[in-house]
Amino acid sequence: MHSQRRFDLVQRLRHIMESAVNEARVAGGVVVVAHDGQVIVEEAFGLENVASNTAMHSQARFRLASVTKPIICFAALRLVDAGRLRLDKPITRWLPYFRPSLPDGSIPDITLHQLLTHTSGLSYGFQEAAGTEYHELKVSDGLDCAGLTLEQNLERLAMTKLHFGPGTAWKYSLAIDVIGAIIERVTGRSLPHAIDELVTSALELPSLAFNVPVDVALAVPYVNCEQKLLEMEESRMVTPPDGVNAIRFSPGRAYSTSDFPSGGAGMVGTAIDILRFLEATRTDGGGLLTAELAHLMAVPHVTADMRGQKDGWGFGYMGAVLMEPSILNTPQTIGTVEWGGVYGHNWFVDRAAALTVVSLTNTTWEGVGGRFPLDVRDAVYDALN
Repeated sequence: MHSQRRFDLVQRLRHIMESAVNEARVAGGVVVVAHDGQVIVEEAFGLENVASNTAMHSQARFRLASVTKPIICFAALRLVDAGRLRLDKPITRWLPYFRPSLPDGSIPDITLHQLLTHTSGLSYGFQEAAGTEYHELKVSDGLDCAGLTLEQNLERLAMTKLHFGPGTAWKYSLAIDVIGAIIERVTGRSLPHAIDELVTSALELPSLAFNVPVDVALAVPYVNCEQKLLEMEESRMVTPPDGVNAIRFSPGRAYSTSDFPSGGAGMVGTAIDILRFLEATRTDGGGLLTAELAHLMAVPHVTADMRGQKDGWGFGYMGAVLMEPSILNTPQTIGTVEWGGVYGHNWFVDRAAALTVVSLTNTTWEGVGGRFPLDVRDAVYDALN
């Protein structure tokens, strides 16, 4: 990017960040942008800790929530690449105890492909009505301190009824936690150790981990509501704008060694390491995957219609895949992959534009589903164009 355009982009992003902080929509965050393989923006803004007036900094570590998911999926594909997993085989080959049934009592096969694409029939507790199985069985969504092992939680999950026959519909779910257990079984190692070997050490991403020592500072999480910020205390129940039930957050989980490593929501890390990871996926797996599998990560395996949301987004192995930009009035190109994290994060990879953007904030819901990530997106494309 030309130096003047880069300067203009930084100035506009700083204005967007300052407005978000002044309007109490976001406490703080870090935005990182890469274009043509070069980091052109790395900006921290606001506060890491409001109570202590600690400024945010570019190496701040955040609770990643669902930004964890593509990391786990990448690890699974590395095992596919090595011939140790198969996308099309029943997962009971590796997890014989995980056999959830349909409402009629029949037990269908679930494949790794269906887990990766959220077409297995599983769900999340926060998407289920109060009093239904996920709540009665106390299935953890991977964000709370439940004191369970991974196998214990999946045993509970296996007792719930599938919402549909695997492969016939789409529903966001705990499927990536199931993949985490498969990775453990195949590698014979705990999920943190397996992910370190398959992803974080291989790509030199030292900040990414499932938990940290209690003396390591993490960005303090907040909730924005009614033009004010509330610090997220332990076991805070927060209802998503489009959710059925509130999500139980336990920020202390990032320091816990007694809670299972959640492949769908459990990691912590910095914005720059997430960007480096996503850049590796943009460039054919950073040399760690075959071209065929790297391609499979970035294509829509689920159509926009199958998602049932008719918003122009399909779904792949990493997140949503843009299929119809005109519906959304977005400057992103067809094939852009995007997702976020419920603690306040958003990322996208636009391969056609050679563009990767990561926005990690310490504030939900604004940072994940509010105006802030859209303003960042539009500013980046305006500067490019």
